[in-house]
Amino acid sequence: MLKQFQFFAIFLCLSLLAIALLSRLPETAEENREAPAQVLRHVVLFQFKDSATAAQIREIETAFCRLPSSTGLIRDFEWGTNVSPEGLDHGHTHCFILTFNSEADRDSYLPHPDHKAFGELLGPCLEQVTVVDYWTKP
Repeated sequence: MLKQFQFFAIFLCLSLLAIALLSRLPETAEENREAPAQVLRHVVLFQFKDSATAAQIREIETAFCRLPSSTGLIRDFEWGTNVSPEGLDHGHTHCFILTFNSEADRDSYLPHPDHKAFGELLGPCLEQVTVVDYWTKP
């Protein structure tokens, strides 16, 4: 009887341990994919020429917004226009923030044909561009 009790106690402890370990596993493959601890941000600021028309600028905005899906290399993308009251924008009106998982992804994006085509569209309207890349800090 004592051996049966010991066996049952060991079995119960192992079962509880297994349940505890399994309950900590992600429920889906999506949850299993952890975001990297750091990501590479690619910040692009545009100042357009005075001669650039509103229609040209809208076309450039639309073309830039297509790059994440057309290249398949950009993890996240957001953009907007300057609304700062500080007057420290140095003429930059548009900010685009691209997020990459790695330098390799960024390095593949830069010479990508769709990125190059975007540059050809942008060039005639661009007065100045500023680009800053950085690794996020946790």
